[in-house]
Amino acid sequence: MENANLLITFIAVTAAAVVLQAGILVGMYLATRRTSARVEALAGEVRAKILPTVETAQAMLTELRPKIEMMVSNASEASAMVRAQMERVDATISDVIDRTRLQVIRADELVGRTLDRVEQTTDLVHDTVVSPVRKVSGLMQGVSAGLEFFFSGRRRPRESATVPQDEMFI
Repeated sequence: MENANLLITFIAVTAAAVVLQAGILVGMYLATRRTSARVEALAGEVRAKILPTVETAQAMLTELRPKIEMMVSNASEASAMVRAQMERVDATISDVIDRTRLQVIRADELVGRTLDRVEQTTDLVHDTVVSPVRKVSGLMQGVSAGLEFFFSGRRRPRESATVPQDEMFI
């Protein structure tokens, strides 16, 4: 008999578990139905509000795509042209700098040669004109002093020989 009581208890527990599961399933069904209704309402709002915006954006993208592609193409071409022009400008500037450097070297050599010639000419003028003129001038002064002494018969005091002390002070 004990087995019978145990069997009845087991069946009762199983039945209670099945009823409990059925209740949970019914609760889940009702919750799912409410959630489904909310989701459908939300989907309707999304369709009403978002889809026109998406369609407008799609139409704008369709309309603007060729223009954007053309802008990208133009920017690429402009970049290539600027690069080519910059290469030409670089080559031109390099050429100008090289030529300028050459001209500066030539001008430096010309100025150096000119200064050397001026120095040589100055030395030559000094040696051929100034030095003989000084010698002749000294000779003339000596002759003049001698003649003056000879004709005057007396000696005249030298004026330039003595310098006053005040004039020597600097």
